[in-house]
Amino acid sequence: MDLELNGKTAVITGGSRGIGKAIARELALEGVDVVIASRGEEALEATASELAAETGRRIIPITVDTGNDTSVKAMVAQANEALGHIDILVNNAAVVGGGPVPTLSEITKDHLWADMNVKVMGYLRCAQAVAPLMQARQWGRIINISGMAARNAGSTIGSMRNVSVVAMTKNLANLLGPDGINVTVVHPGATRTERTKEIVSNRASAEGISEAEIDAQLDGGNSIKHMVDAREIAYVVTFLASPRSISINGDVIAAAGGLGPAIHY
Repeated sequence: MDLELNGKTAVITGGSRGIGKAIARELALEGVDVVIASRGEEALEATASELAAETGRRIIPITVDTGNDTSVKAMVAQANEALGHIDILVNNAAVVGGGPVPTLSEITKDHLWADMNVKVMGYLRCAQAVAPLMQARQWGRIINISGMAARNAGSTIGSMRNVSVVAMTKNLANLLGPDGINVTVVHPGATRTERTKEIVSNRASAEGISEAEIDAQLDGGNSIKHMVDAREIAYVVTFLASPRSISINGDVIAAAGGLGPAIHY
């Protein structure tokens, strides 16, 4: 299937590593010129060079703090100038997790606001900045990367922020759909990225078992019996970014390999 993406442009926040980097790669392989944006200039530059060499597309690194209004507006203006226009926004920047989940008594407003400001307000800031550019062209795609904590308890703040992303997405979809702009959510679960090897090694040491046993635990956590890879998330996002996804708007796609027994309807 031709996804009709050749010649399109995209901005990906949190694009220097992990899921964001995988999405940038897949979009570029489909003929998309991409701005990758995050806070770390060195990682951005390295990823941009790597992906440009691999895909032959323009991969433009721009630093941004999505927790800051001024920074987001400046990034979008710079991206629009560099690309000529913006067709696709992938909101992926979030506070890096992986540490212990705070207990009820440990949760503070600082914990909550750090997550909500970057992931929820940050996504909204980026959408607000690109929406007029997309409206002027009467076409666009905004894909918000959220997470399975929206459907599962276990992390109070994680669930709150991810549910908020879903609510924001449906509202934006209703507002922007008449202008040819589709807004969707992708929920990854546990995802294999370049950080996974270190995480597996640390868990194996902490639990006194082999790395192979930890890998088996990770692979056994869903119904497809392998831990979803970042590139597999990127396949889903690439379709949603394409004109072929016209019928999907305001909805959620779980890309977690059939995680959990719950029925969602």
